[in-house]
This record gives sequence, C-alpha cells and structure tokens, in this order.
Amino acid sequence: MPGLDDLRKAVGKLLKRSGPYEAIVKEYIRDIQRALISADVNVRLVFELTKRIRERALREQPPPGVSRREWLVKVTYEELVKLFGGDTEPEVKPPYTPYVIMMVGVQGSGKTTTVGKLAKFYRSMGYRIGVVAADTYRPGAYEQLQQLANRVGAMFYGEPGSKDAVAIARNGVEELKKRGADIIIVDTAGRHGYGEEEALLEEMRRIAEAISPDEVMLVIDAAMGQKSYDLAKRFHEATPIGSIVVTKMDGTAKGGGALSAVAATGARIKFIGTGEDVDELEVFRPRRFVARLLGMGDLESLLERIERLQSVEEFEKTVAEMVAGKITFRVLYKQLEQMRKLGPFRKVLQMIPGFSTMLDSFDEAAKISEEKMRKWISIMNSMTYEELDNPELLEQRSRIKRIAIGSGVEMSEVRELYNYYKTVKKMMRQLRKRKDILEKFAKMGRLPG
Repeated sequence: MPGLDDLRKAVGKLLKRSGPYEAIVKEYIRDIQRALISADVNVRLVFELTKRIRERALREQPPPGVSRREWLVKVTYEELVKLFGGDTEPEVKPPYTPYVIMMVGVQGSGKTTTVGKLAKFYRSMGYRIGVVAADTYRPGAYEQLQQLANRVGAMFYGEPGSKDAVAIARNGVEELKKRGADIIIVDTAGRHGYGEEEALLEEMRRIAEAISPDEVMLVIDAAMGQKSYDLAKRFHEATPIGSIVVTKMDGTAKGGGALSAVAATGARIKFIGTGEDVDELEVFRPRRFVARLLGMGDLESLLERIERLQSVEEFEKTVAEMVAGKITFRVLYKQLEQMRKLGPFRKVLQMIPGFSTMLDSFDEAAKISEEKMRKWISIMNSMTYEELDNPELLEQRSRIKRIAIGSGVEMSEVRELYNYYKTVKKMMRQLRKRKDILEKFAKMGRLPG
C-alpha cells in the first residue's frame, strides 16, 4: 500500500539488527515515524504512538521463548491497531430487510463505483439488491450506475429526465421494496471537495427525511489524507447511523493518514476500496489490515506463539497457587478458563517441565471435554460467593439442587464438578510432597511468598 510500505521495511530491518537493545529501539522508532509521516498520518498522532511503543518496548519483559525484538513487533502491531480503529469488527450483515443504505460523499470520491462494489458484495452474500440513481448533478452518473447494476446483477431504478433528487430517491426506494429488494443502495450527488461539509450534510438531511435510511454511508477518498478528519467528524456528529468507506487506498500515499484521521473521530470505518474493479472492496478489520501492513505472513503465528506462551505462564502461576494454597471453585474457574484457551489439561501440563512424568496418575483430571468445561463454568456462575470460596458446602443436597436449577443442568452434573474438585485437591496434596516440583516453582518465582 503506497506510503505505508515503509512500515514493512522498518520491521524487516528491526529483525535483522544487532547491537544494544536501546539503540535498536531508537533507530526502529525513527523508521516508524518516517513511514507514518510519509503516509500523511498526523504528526501529533505519530509521536504519541511512537512514545507508547518506546515506553512499552523498554518497560515490558517478553515471556520466555520470545526475543525482545519479536516482542517489539507485537507491541508495534497492538499500537497500530489502536491507531487505525482498535479491535472493533464492523457488522456488515444488515440486521433486517428491507434495509436502505444512503451514500453521500464529495465529488470524485468514487461514490458511484462504491455503490456498484457494495451491490456486488451483498449479492455474493445472497441478498437481492436494488440501486437508485439519485445523483442528478454529475453527467453520466445515471448511465454509469445502470451499467454497474447490470454487471453485478442488481435491480436498478432511475428517472433520467428528472432533476429532483429527493423525489427520485423516494420513488426508487418505494419501487425497489415492491420488487422484493433486501438491500436498497441510494446514490446521491457529490459535493465539491474539502471544505463543503455543511452543504454535503444539508443534502444528506433532505434526502434522509424523504427515505428514512437505515444507514448513511460516507465515502472518503484516501487522497484527502489527514484532511479527512474534519469531514468525518462533522459526519459522525450529524448522524448516529453513519459508517464510512475509504476509497482508492491503492492509488495514494496518504491512505494511512485518511484511515487514522477517520478513526480518531470515533466514526466507524466499514469498508476500504483497494482498486477499480467491483470486487476490490474489503471489510475494514484493523487487526488484519495492520498485519498486512507489517508485511509478515508469519505475524499471526508469532502473535499466536506469544499469546500461547503468556497463557502457559499464567497457567503455571495458577498451578503454583493450587500447589501452595487453598483450592476453591474460584481457582478452578480460572484454571478451566485457561484450559479452554490452551487445550486439554494433560497437554497443558506437558508444557510445564517436570509434570509430564506424573500425568498417568491424574487421568481423571486430565480428560475434560470442551463441552464439559463450558458446562462447569456455567454451574460455577450460579454459585454464591460463599460456595465459590468453600466448596465443601456442596455436601448439602439443597445447595446442589439450587445450583442445578440456576444453571439449567442435572444435579448429577453439579456433583460431577464437585468430584472433579476433590480429585484436583487430592492431586495437589500429592504434588506438595514432590520436592522437585516445589523447587521448580520456587526458582521461577511462582510460589506465593
């Protein structure tokens, strides 16, 4: 992606560098700053971002098995995801049908082409699509949209002799609803570029009053760069049902500036246009976008490895707590949640040095299905604080009955969880007799002081 390609180069250089870590971080931060500023990302945002990366890189310690440079890539990835909108995954499936989307944007932003792309995108999901040509200002807009509709198999409505955009939009929506369209996309006239936010929003209000759209979609040309901020902010404040498409990401060095500027307003970026063809529209997922930016096919596997190592570390801490202290349903709850991330108990214990030789004695504790773990977590969610801290209270039949009713399971399933607790408790008593295990945890600093 033009302008942001230097991020990939910066990561490549980082992984090859040698020397003192602080010097490596300093040079890497400079590379990241240059790459983002050349992509027209706001300078203040760039320096705030790189300050966080530097601080985390020098303060945080990676888990065993991960190099500090690999950790720095992970930190960069996480901070860039925040810059481009965070963990939000846009919901592209309409909540109901018929569903009306109204397109607005400045002239030349690629709005009509984006209507065709959206029609193709939703057609491929199995929806019946209708498009309305309500751009009465730009010569050729009617013909262009008609051709796009024919090409992607969408129903089309337009009134080539009329200049009344509001009436065309209203009539088109009514007609296409009668014809059975699930999603209706209304193309409107663009405004003349940056600085005409008020005129664009006024037209949006007039047409919106006539057709009551379910969603208003603003199309922004990536070439606007950080200037996108003002338009996106005004739009975001003007309509609670708004989303944004950033187009022409393939053709400008300012795409990073546009995306970060829009994200800074809190507006929802739903799609990005990555080329001229009707297929070149992508759902904007910040995590996937940043992974691709950093140019690492291995990035996902690196992040998974780091997450797994961190989870194993957390699991070690939990087992150490269980060995050293009192076992309660609260501790079991945490253990089961970790096992759901990492896999079967047996497999997880094998990851902890010194445990693999003693697994055969604990087969009952090691064989727990994913379904059973989910059910047991649900059962514990129905317990009182007193029961979570004092599992022996489940010797009382009345408590087992109440918990079973609250979690929607049989009493026998609550008893099964209680028996698992007793098995684990027995297992931990035996572990406490193992001097080698206690020494291992003490060396790792896992045993509570």
